[in-house]
Amino acid sequence: MAEEVKVRRLAGARHAPADWIVRARIITLGWEGNRVPVMASRLGCHHKTVRKWLHRFNAQGLVGLGDRPGCGRKRRITEAERSRIIELVRERSARPAGVLAAG
Repeated sequence: MAEEVKVRRLAGARHAPADWIVRARIITLGWEGNRVPVMASRLGCHHKTVRKWLHRFNAQGLVGLGDRPGCGRKRRITEAERSRIIELVRERSARPAGVLAAG
């Protein structure tokens, strides 16, 4: 029961990660008896996405709505390279307009 309250609160949240809100909405739409194609259409996502999150929630509960560690695209540049790019942008924006660096 407490889990249901949390999921419903998350589904109606305005200041939570968007992916969590959509996943919670999938669950609440399922509780309301909606079929997968209807849920996918209402949320603007693919039916496979709806099934994935329903299965994960049924297997793991609220924790299943989160991303798994290591998911997503791996970085293409190192942290040092990223820091250098940020440094260069800051240097460039600190220069007065119309002044070019030598070299």
